[in-house]
Amino acid sequence: MRAHEAGALHGELGSRGPAWLRTPEDVNVILPQLWPTSVARAADGALAIGDVSVRDLAEEFGTPAYLLDENDMRARCRDFLAAFAGCDVYYAGKAFLCRAVVRIIAEEGLHLDVCTGGELATALSAGMPPERIGFHGNNKSVSELTRAVEVGVGRIIVDSVHEIDRLSEIARRLNTKPAVLLRVTVGVEAHTHEFIATAHEDQKFGFSLAGGAAFDAATKILHEDVLDLRGLHSHIGSQIFDTSGFEVSARRVLGLQAQIRDAHGVELPELDLGGGFGIAYTTQDDPAAPAELAKRLDKIVADECEVLRLALPHISIEPGRAIVGPAVFTLYEVGTVKDVDGIRTYVSVDGGMSDNIRAALYGATYSATVASRASSAPPLLARVVGKHCESGDVVVKDEFLPADVQPGDLLAVPGTGAYCRSMASNYNHVPRPPVVAVRDGRARVIVRRETEDDLLALDVG
Repeated sequence: MRAHEAGALHGELGSRGPAWLRTPEDVNVILPQLWPTSVARAADGALAIGDVSVRDLAEEFGTPAYLLDENDMRARCRDFLAAFAGCDVYYAGKAFLCRAVVRIIAEEGLHLDVCTGGELATALSAGMPPERIGFHGNNKSVSELTRAVEVGVGRIIVDSVHEIDRLSEIARRLNTKPAVLLRVTVGVEAHTHEFIATAHEDQKFGFSLAGGAAFDAATKILHEDVLDLRGLHSHIGSQIFDTSGFEVSARRVLGLQAQIRDAHGVELPELDLGGGFGIAYTTQDDPAAPAELAKRLDKIVADECEVLRLALPHISIEPGRAIVGPAVFTLYEVGTVKDVDGIRTYVSVDGGMSDNIRAALYGATYSATVASRASSAPPLLARVVGKHCESGDVVVKDEFLPADVQPGDLLAVPGTGAYCRSMASNYNHVPRPPVVAVRDGRARVIVRRETEDDLLALDVG
């Protein structure tokens, strides 16, 4: 890399740049805010997770592989439950869902948020009590809604007038009164990527507050008296660090709650503030601890209820990424290292955009480290890329790796528990990696690796 280009890039990287890379050994440092709690370098320099070496895991399960620190995930569940005592904590299943994860969150006392029939089927097959399930989605089908009502899903979050009509017809036919929350679009511009901001007016979710659609929908539900309107729901986006957006959202949605009370004499008993709590993917990210989040949100709701003379509603939140994201890292094997005319070094791994689409989809940033050994080589600014036939197949855009990184090295990318396996694909006919849970010196596959036979199973041509 030319000197002026390197200097400019270092400036862009900020705290991920060379400020903390003072010695060659710094490339071996495992920064705790980025990794599951059990991850550390063993005496031989290799990473270990849950007291198991990544070398052993790679030998037994292959690469790429998602490695889940089960104790870490369970601890994050408990942290949210303790911080939000008296509230319902829904794990957002869209972040990553499989039957083992359902059992973990059920055992830890969490509720579960699903948004498709497939996620509901996974939850039920793993024994999640249906009354602890919330069902999201902007276009739930009649069959999905029917099944949700038949099994007794605890809360259905209604998202459109058409859905209210569909659900009302199902309720009449089944002679039941399902509990619902009304999703409100509060007009908050969350400080996040456009694709994961969900509360500004121009998007597909919920009922507009500013245009009066949310109040009209609540009025419709109350007048028809077929659905049990329990409260309001607001979700402003994902990967959010600034609670000011939650403050504005809570103020606006509680204002609607007061408007419903004044117009209809009904004070709705519940309020779901959604999720979207951010995690650290790089050292530039500084997420708040659950206890701090709870303190801020509790104050926001209490202050606004006092102003509006509303009773404090029963609060729900929906962390997904904040629970599973930091508990997982992806383990790859390096295949090639290519220096391109001194401009950039490309480190290619045996996965890529099929197991982590987020970098290509909306420019998500990640960190990486050589996991199979320590190194005394100086740091080298590199780009970690995948094996797919796309120039946008980038895993980590810019990272300092040891200058002696070479084929056969294992490379670990932390923070991949959320929206990596759940958004994985078979692009280029690449089988999806397994998910391996590690706990107290033992490893078990909870989602097996796909095979070529799996790829061909649906191809009936």
